Order: sequence, then structure tokens, then C-alpha cells
Amino acid sequence: MAASGRPVLGIICDRRKSGTEFAQTVMERYVASAIKHADCAALLIPSLPELMQASEVVGRLDGVLLTGSPSNVGPARYGEALDSAPGPHDEFRDEMTLRLVDTALENKRPVFGICRGFQELNVAFGGTLRRDVSEEGRSLEHHSKIDVAFDQMFDHEHAVELVPGGVLSRAYNRDALRVNSVHYQGADKLGGGLKIEARAPDGLVEAFSATINSAPVLAVQWHPEWRTDQQADSKVFFQLLGRALRGEKLEGF
Repeated sequence: MAASGRPVLGIICDRRKSGTEFAQTVMERYVASAIKHADCAALLIPSLPELMQASEVVGRLDGVLLTGSPSNVGPARYGEALDSAPGPHDEFRDEMTLRLVDTALENKRPVFGICRGFQELNVAFGGTLRRDVSEEGRSLEHHSKIDVAFDQMFDHEHAVELVPGGVLSRAYNRDALRVNSVHYQGADKLGGGLKIEARAPDGLVEAFSATINSAPVLAVQWHPEWRTDQQADSKVFFQLLGRALRGEKLEGF
């Protein structure tokens, strides 16, 4: 832990085109929610795998957060053809994240994920992804209509059932939550060693956990960073993150 007494969280960046250049970006809501509700400091990790190694930064961190993003995990990462999954893709982030996950867990650092981060972790553990869950004739829509305003996308919600005895059911002390849902892709085959924490009513996995080398892994498909200050349930995710960063033993792991 840092000398200041607050743990330091590493947050992965996207690589996005900005005009004629590329930028390393993270939406501020992820950073602010983590700093405030996990009570930590934060450092942004650029997705530049050809210029830096995950091992150069992990030793300076107490944990890692993989955020959501407009981009999708490249399908080649889970053994499918490029035309089987819609873009945009971010190969720089894909590569940096996979290295970061491996190195963090080797060094007993917790790794938490949100949305794309949930999908990245599933792929890192050998799992696969569904191209677009809404095209499978499922009984539940997992994202809003495409013509709504950005803020309104997060108004789309559904219930999730929490698995009894899991990390989330113990943290919330109940068996279900209502969560926002703005994703097109989702988990297909679950990665090895991952334990299901929550399912949507149509059976889609919405959260999972694991303990690797004594380090906790927790990821959710929904967006707890969206208006966290107004959502008591969303604060719980970041409170769990803060406890993990401090090396506390979390019930259910």
C-alpha cells in the first residue's frame, strides 16, 4: 500500500482515435467512482503494449480495474473469425489487458472488471463471448433501443439473481438485484475457474468471481460506475474493491 495510507488502483485505458491522433482514454465516472467509493488513489495504465510491460507497473499497484468501453474484445482472442463479432475493436487494449491480468494475479493483486472488463476477464480465463445476445431470440433485451440518447441507455434495467453463498449475495445480503444493462456482447462459455455470481432471468451470466494465487477476481456485466452516488447498490461493488485493495478477506471467495 502507498505511503499515504490509501491503496493505489491501476485503471486500464482505451486507445481511441481523436482527430488525426490516438488518445489513451478512460471515462471519468470510472475513476471518480473508484477513488470515492473504494477510497483509493488511481493511476491510469496506457494500452501501449509495445512500449511498456505490465510487470513495470503492477508492483506499484494494489489492484487493477478493467473498465467498460465502446470497443469489443477482438474475436481472434477467443478463437473466432473477425467477421463474427462487430466492432469497433481495440487490439492494443486487448493485448495490454491480457498481460496485465496475468501479471497482476501472478503478483497476488486483485482484478475487478466492469462490462468490457467482465468480457476481457472471461476471455483471459479461456472463455468465449456471444456476438450479440439480442440476436439469439432471447426472452430478455440486454440493451436499449439504438436510437435513444446516451444517458437514456442506462435507464434500461433488468433483474439479476444472485447465487446463494457467493461474494455478491453475501455482500448484498439478498438474492436479487436490479441492474442497468447496456451490452450487446455477453459471456458464452465461462472461463476455467470462474464461479458464477449472478444470472439474468434468461440464464445469461452477469457476474463471476474467482480466487487465483490468493488474489480475488470479481467482474460484473452491468455498470456500477453509472451515477454511483445515487445508487446504494452500485456503491457496494466499489466498497468490495476497496476492501480487496487493502488485502481484506472477502466472504464468498
